[in-house]
Amino acid sequence: MNDRADSAAVERLVARIARDGWAIEPGFIDAGLTAALREQSRALDAAGAFRPAAIGAGAARAVRPALRGDRLCWLGPAEGAAEVALFATLEALRLALNRELALGLFDVECHYAIYAPGAGYVRHLDRSPAGAERVISAVLYLNEAWASEDGGALRLHVGPEVVTTLPAGGTLALFESARFEHQVLESRRERFSIAGWFRRRGRVPA
Repeated sequence: MNDRADSAAVERLVARIARDGWAIEPGFIDAGLTAALREQSRALDAAGAFRPAAIGAGAARAVRPALRGDRLCWLGPAEGAAEVALFATLEALRLALNRELALGLFDVECHYAIYAPGAGYVRHLDRSPAGAERVISAVLYLNEAWASEDGGALRLHVGPEVVTTLPAGGTLALFESARFEHQVLESRRERFSIAGWFRRRGRVPA
C-alpha cells in the first residue's frame, strides 16, 4: 500500500475503535510485505526459534495444546526490511490511537505465531490483572490464498453477536484487550500471523 492508503486505513481503524471497540481492515499491508513477513516466520521456525505457546500466569502457567495449540517467536528489534516496515506501520497506528483517543499507549509488543493443522485457541481474553498494561490487541495475518474450508478463523465475541474473520493475508484485526473474548477455530492448514498488543506503562502496586 502507498503512504496515502496507509493513512486512510489507519484513520478507518481508529474511527472504528472509537465507535465499536473493534475493527477489521482487509489489505492493511500489501501482498509483498505479507509474503516477506511470512518467509521470515518460516526461516525463524526452521532455525528453531519458535516455542509452544503457554497459557496462565505464574505457577499456573503451562503448555496445554488442547486449549492453545500455536507456537510462537517474539519479535525483538527489527531484523530486515520487512520487520522495519511492520514496526513503522504499527508505530503510525499507535500514534493515531493516542492522538485521537488519548489512550496513553507507549509501545507495542508482538510475536509471530504458527498454528499447525489441527491447532486452535479456545475462547479467552487477552488481558488479565497480571497484564493490565495491554490495551489494544492486534492480529495481522500472513497467509496466502486462504479459503473458508481451511478453517483457522478468528471468532470475536461482540456482546450477543459473533464476528468471524478468515485469516487472509494482509488483514488486520484490532480490538480492546479487556473487553472482547475471542478464539481461533481449528486450522486445517499451516496458519501464519503476528499477534501483538499496544500497551500502557505498567502501574507500580501501592
